[in-house]
Order: sequence, then structure tokens, then C-alpha cells
Amino acid sequence: MSVDVRLPTVLRQHAAGQSIVTIQGSTVGEVLSKLVKEYPAMADQIFSSSSDRSLHRFINVYLNDDDVRYIDNLDTVVKENDVISILPAVAGGEHR
Repeated sequence: MSVDVRLPTVLRQHAAGQSIVTIQGSTVGEVLSKLVKEYPAMADQIFSSSSDRSLHRFINVYLNDDDVRYIDNLDTVVKENDVISILPAVAGGEHR
């Protein structure tokens, strides 16, 4: 399946400035693995380690508008023309 992957600003520098890249795969995990194979500098930004391929805890991944953690995580099946969005978690600010 051909899937569009939307990249946050922080990852675009590793994909020649592209905000969307098209990757082939049948699951979210397969798509993300192929993404970092094509753009190796992203690997440490997305996965916690290269051996277990688990997502960093501060990375959120959505398939269309659904958080994959509430579907089948990296085993979530993708269909043609689906969109995967990678979003870094946002935290911080001043407590008043």
C-alpha cells in the first residue's frame, strides 16, 4: 500500500525539507521502518532503539485521525491512500 507520511517540522530537515513523503507498507510499523531506512537520520527521533523498534514515548503516531496506540499500535494495518502523521508530544509551559 502507498501511504503518505506527514512529518513534523523537526523531522523535515532529514527528508530534504519535505513535509509529506510517500512510503509503501502494510502496517504502521512497516511504513515507519521503511521511512527510517530511506531517511536514516530520523531513526533516533522516532524509535527508542534500533533493536526493538518501539516508538519514543514522546512521539505520537496517528493513522488518519486515530491514535495508533488505541488501535493496534505499530501493527495497525494501513490501506491505500491512508495518511500517517507523526507528532512530537508537546509539554512544558509555566504553571501559575
